Amino acid sequence: MPIVVVGLNHQSAAVTLRERFAFAEAQIPDALEALRQAGTVQEAVILSTCNRVEIYAATNLEERRACEAIRQFCVQFHNYTGDLAEEVYTHAEPRSVQHLFKVACGLDSMVLGETEILGQLKKSYDLALKSGHTGPRLNKAFQRAFNVAKQIRTETNIQRGSVSVGSVAVELAEKVFSTLSDKQVMVIGAGDTSEKTARSLLSRGAARIFVTNRSIEKAEALAQELGGRAIPFHQWADDFAHLDIVISSTSALNYVIDRARLEPLLKLRRGKPLLLIDIAVPRDIEPEVNFMENVFLYNIDDLQAIAADYLQQRREEVARCETLIRDKAAALLSRPASVDETAN
Repeated sequence: MPIVVVGLNHQSAAVTLRERFAFAEAQIPDALEALRQAGTVQEAVILSTCNRVEIYAATNLEERRACEAIRQFCVQFHNYTGDLAEEVYTHAEPRSVQHLFKVACGLDSMVLGETEILGQLKKSYDLALKSGHTGPRLNKAFQRAFNVAKQIRTETNIQRGSVSVGSVAVELAEKVFSTLSDKQVMVIGAGDTSEKTARSLLSRGAARIFVTNRSIEKAEALAQELGGRAIPFHQWADDFAHLDIVISSTSALNYVIDRARLEPLLKLRRGKPLLLIDIAVPRDIEPEVNFMENVFLYNIDDLQAIAADYLQQRREEVARCETLIRDKAAALLSRPASVDETAN
């Protein structure tokens, strides 16, 4: 069974389209079941992050037919009626396996060499594995991808510099305010990306951090680790007048901050600038707020410009990594699976 990949990412599609195709974690087991029940694939993993939505699959169909069937599945699952041209990409072997390895290593990320994607990929694989939707082909490929990622992080300098969406967000904040030493920050959402962003802010000298989350227990746990203060989710607006920066990264399906809610809060700020960084997909903050006076809104795609600055610095390392990935993918596809590799 060949392995194929169908997806879209920050390079091929804007956030407005990526959020339409994003899978909530709770949706993924049912989506995988429906995809396999349709007879299109025998094994599948869905990866859905702020920067990409991808389906990795092992199939008995001819590769081109399988990719088109998966593409149509995504369109129907999300009730999408618009046009799709080059936004969705497809890969057959060996490019599909090479792409998986590149994603695991952070070579296909908005921030070159970032580390968060490996954890997200492992989580997506584990969800599919525990739901019974993987088999020998994908088990072997994903296990090898994790090993290759470890090797590249150990043997190359691809991680030098800013290596996460959170740290790039912090650099943006420093460009706007020049210093974070007297700035008060609220982090909305207590997930991994929010935690890393908060830690980066603290390391750059942020004066105080507030954490709010729908689960007050998670907010309190993170706030305690960071030496900050937890705020109940329904009360975060009470402290808005004193904030300088808001980093939002929740899994909400609707806007957490919109223009109607923000307008009365701005009156309490007396013209004080407000930086909003929305790193969620679907987006947490209504784009219209960017037109409000003294409000500066950046979404996940806006961080691309900062991330691009690192590409030239690491070009030689990228070439080394890609050579290693091609060799490892060729080795994976050229020999049969061992007992250990198919045990899962």
